[in-house]
Amino acid sequence: MTRIVAVANQKGGVGKTTTAINLAASVASRGYRVLLVDFDPQGNASSGVGYPRSRVELTIYDALVGEVSMEDVIRPTEITTLFVAPATTDLVGAEIELIGTEGRERFLASALAPVVDRYDYIVIDCPPSLGILTLNALVAADSVVVPMQAEYFALEGLSALTSTIEKVRAAYNPRLVIDGVLFTMYDTRTNLASQVRGEVAAYFGDKVFECTVPRNVRLSEAPSHGKPALLYDLRCPGTKSYLALAEEFLARTIRPAA
Repeated sequence: MTRIVAVANQKGGVGKTTTAINLAASVASRGYRVLLVDFDPQGNASSGVGYPRSRVELTIYDALVGEVSMEDVIRPTEITTLFVAPATTDLVGAEIELIGTEGRERFLASALAPVVDRYDYIVIDCPPSLGILTLNALVAADSVVVPMQAEYFALEGLSALTSTIEKVRAAYNPRLVIDGVLFTMYDTRTNLASQVRGEVAAYFGDKVFECTVPRNVRLSEAPSHGKPALLYDLRCPGTKSYLALAEEFLARTIRPAA
C-alpha cells in the first residue's frame, strides 16, 4: 500500500526542499517507485530534479483545478524509479482560488487518487507556511517528516506545526502521524545543537531520526545542476546522510522490499 509523506515546516530555510528531494531520491535508489510532488510555488523541488520552469509545460496546479489529470503532469527523472509532479509560481493562484471552495482541503488528495497505487511512496514538498496548500498536503498524507535546524527559534515553529497536525488529525485526517523530526544543517561541535536536540528528543522520543544532515557545500550545489545529491556527488557527507535517512525512514514505515 502506498505511503504518502508530507515534508513540512512552516519556517523557511530549514532544508525542507533539500530533504524532500533527497529523501525521495534515496528511497527511489533502493528500487521503490517514488513520486515527488512539488507543492511549493517556488518550484525548487522541480528544478532540483531537472525541471526548471523553462522545461515545465503542465504543473500540479493544472491537475488541482481539473484542467488535466495528474498522469498528464507527472514526469520522469534521471533516476528510473523517481518521478516528479512539478510546480511553478502558478501554484500561488491555487491558494487564492481554493480559499472559498467547498472541500478546499481535499483537492490534492482527489488529484492524487487516480495515480496513488502506482507508487510505493509519494513525497510532498510543502510550502514554508501553514496555509491552504500545506493543509491539502496534510489531509492527503499518511505521515509527516519535519526537517528543522537545531536553534531555539525552530522550537517555536515545531510547536506550531505539531499543533496544526493535531488539528488536521482531529478534523480531517485521523491517520496522520509524524514519521520523524530530522535535524538539518547540524553542527555536532556546538552545545546549542546538542541542547536543542535534547529538548526535541525529550518531547518526541524516538520520533527524532538518529541520523542528522550536516552543512555541506556539495549538497547545496546539487540543485543548481538539477540533480539529487546522490547523482551529483555520491561520496559527499550530505549524500551519505540522506542515504542513511532513507534506511531509517524505510525501517520506520515497515514496507516490504521492492
